[in-house]
Amino acid sequence: MAYITVRPLPKGLEPLAELALDLRWSWSHGHDVLWCRVSPEIWEATENPWVVLQEVSRGRLEDLARDAEFLEELRHLVAARSRELSDATWYSRSHPRADLGCVAYFSMEFGLGEALPLYAGGLGILAGDHLKAASDLGVPVVGVGLLYQEGYFRQMIDSGGAQQEAYPYNDPAALPVVPALAANGSPLRFALSLPGRRLGLRVWQARVGRTTLYLLDSNDPLNGPFDRGITGKLYGGGPEMRLLQEIVLGIGGWRALKALGIHPEVCHLNEGHAAFAALARAQSFMEEHALSFDEAMWATRAGNVLTTHTPVAAGFDVFAPALVEKNFRAPLLGTSRIPPEKVLAMGRRNPLDPGEPLNMAYLAVRCSSAVNAVSRLHGEVSRRLLANLFPRWPVREVPVEHVTNGVHVPSWDSASADRIWTRACGKGRWLGAPEALENAIHALSDADLWAFRSEGRRELVRYARERLAAQLGQRGEEEEAAQVSRVLDPDALTIGFARRFAEYKRPNLLLTEPKRLARLLDLPGRPVQVVVAGKAHPADEQGKELVRAWVEFVHRPEVRRRAVFLEDYDMALAQKLVEGVDLWINTPRRPWEACGTSGMKVLVNGGLNLSELDGWWAEAYQPEVGWALGDGAEHAEPGWDAVEADQLYRMLEQEVIPAFYDRGQQGVPAAWVARMRASMARLAPRFSTNRMMGEYLERLYLPAAHAFRSRSERGGALARELARWSTLLDASWEEVRFGGVRANREDEGWRFEAEVDAGGIPPEHLRVELYAEPSGGAGEPVLEPMSREERIAATSNGWVYRARVQGSRAASDYTVRIIPSHDGVRVPIEERRITWQR
Repeated sequence: MAYITVRPLPKGLEPLAELALDLRWSWSHGHDVLWCRVSPEIWEATENPWVVLQEVSRGRLEDLARDAEFLEELRHLVAARSRELSDATWYSRSHPRADLGCVAYFSMEFGLGEALPLYAGGLGILAGDHLKAASDLGVPVVGVGLLYQEGYFRQMIDSGGAQQEAYPYNDPAALPVVPALAANGSPLRFALSLPGRRLGLRVWQARVGRTTLYLLDSNDPLNGPFDRGITGKLYGGGPEMRLLQEIVLGIGGWRALKALGIHPEVCHLNEGHAAFAALARAQSFMEEHALSFDEAMWATRAGNVLTTHTPVAAGFDVFAPALVEKNFRAPLLGTSRIPPEKVLAMGRRNPLDPGEPLNMAYLAVRCSSAVNAVSRLHGEVSRRLLANLFPRWPVREVPVEHVTNGVHVPSWDSASADRIWTRACGKGRWLGAPEALENAIHALSDADLWAFRSEGRRELVRYARERLAAQLGQRGEEEEAAQVSRVLDPDALTIGFARRFAEYKRPNLLLTEPKRLARLLDLPGRPVQVVVAGKAHPADEQGKELVRAWVEFVHRPEVRRRAVFLEDYDMALAQKLVEGVDLWINTPRRPWEACGTSGMKVLVNGGLNLSELDGWWAEAYQPEVGWALGDGAEHAEPGWDAVEADQLYRMLEQEVIPAFYDRGQQGVPAAWVARMRASMARLAPRFSTNRMMGEYLERLYLPAAHAFRSRSERGGALARELARWSTLLDASWEEVRFGGVRANREDEGWRFEAEVDAGGIPPEHLRVELYAEPSGGAGEPVLEPMSREERIAATSNGWVYRARVQGSRAASDYTVRIIPSHDGVRVPIEERRITWQR
């Protein structure tokens, strides 16, 4: 095997590069002892094998190359890793006949760990967890993203409490990535045509266990300064820079896969940012099979899946028509160019409105055969947001399903959590289906659960003191730094709150009454402490003021020992917080939290949630597992925040704190531990990426791959047929109309009869249905197919359709509708026409 490393290693140590370049170490800690032996100092400071390998002295490496015991340990770990990667996986065992070739997962950000800081928040953390789960379960997924020179900003708080931003440089030589290689063995480079120039792109790869993440980089010396900055800052620059980033991700990402000989059957677009990948895929199919763009789209759309994370329309990226036309006038998509007007039409609510901007979410929806939201409630919100793309369809039938997010549990469990779960469930618990884990947690004693929870809290207090001392020292506050050993109490109820500081997340709801909070933190005999972290977007001045308010509060003399704000919220800090807090608080304004996975991360560690009934908590909450804020409804009225703030304080005062401090003879809080046990057993497996990945595979990936293969075989014969069918609908749909519709009482129901003139459309390409809204507004609608029976005399294509329904509802509750129909076509996401009985 050839070992790739930036730094030559002494003979015998070459496998260290292989281990350090596989980011599996970020969640599988079997090699930690080895890296600690290489350099205890560097390991303790970074816990990053790649940094250890780059920074350790040559002399130390040469000593290790002569250390027989170390070499034997290295050989043992390399062999063990090889066995683990070649073992049968959940996917191979549970789907032995599945022939899923490859899923390409396109995302603007990936949060795999601080060793590769290419994320800003929850979207990226979810993408990183998705790849890790694919590796653990053996699902054939590859990631496609951008290698940012600076990524997202790092946060510092100045002496006045104001957030300051820094952008450290990501040197590829210092990151655990290597150049992706072309077929001839040289580093892969290629170019995209842009107006007046060619944009050179380099491709890097990061190993993530069984899967690979490919990263595109425009920081090529042959590019101009502006173009080198396309992959500069994550979400940086103005609209044109953002558009170019998304062109590089989608079109460049697809070209990179093609150059690497990777041919995905499924493209998973993680948010609308990646929509251009669907256009590039269609263009490739056009060229390979000599098809038109519409024919190629019918073929490739079947294999595209979109996940939307946005709870508000303002979150969709939009670009002015002139900006899009400018960047698509160049031969960006190869010899068979897609006209800019076609792209703009697909990305507009009204395709015929030339003044409407390109909406990337709309474009992604129109290029996909399946769309999913990231929680049940977010599915409802997303159907409302996207309803204008499906005119005349009931909102409940807007084609957005949901796959609730999960978290990659091995990335977020503490060492003590790992030990107790291993004792209860075994080492392979997160390598398969999670359903069998619940009963094992019930076998653990209250004392064991409480001891493990207390260990996590003590470790958080130790870590928070160290981090607080470092940030105070950075500001030159040496006297305060010397007092950090008096901050926080390892035995006190510890509340955690860490979010992006944006107004709709209401990060300061707990600060609504500062004096009341201060009293709560210092209850005699029942102390409470709070650890807060979070960043505001650099352009969000309101968010920065919310940060400042917390910083000012934690500096009050009466609370300085009970409240801390830890700056520079990142994955490393998030891991320590979710491992150690007793209670995680989340206070978004419903329904603006699409999912909110941070609260899921405390589950495995025995932490409890007190959260708004929004996102995932709206479907997870039961009184036995935690506490709920709000009434489960949406409120726009002034003053509602104050109502929920009071509810939050009362819940803490009257329920949470007593449950934590009411102890039995053994010093164990029985009511608290009961909630811990229920939360760990019921929720941790359910909200893991194991469950999530299984749902994506079975509900989305496998059907999409099957549909793509069906439409693409024989040179895209079925796709050509569907394009002809769609053209026929374009020409003749307006001819479809109703004649008479009659309802007659029959037994205990109604017999409906509808006359339909199909115009120029063969009747087998129409579906006539009887429809009624849910009785009382709740439940599912009535949707009864009507059978085509006799032809209407004296018409060329008129037919009588009939259906029967049971029940006492009035005939006027029902109406008849007509939709297009073709085997394998998903209506309405692929074909939106609908005609209702007048």
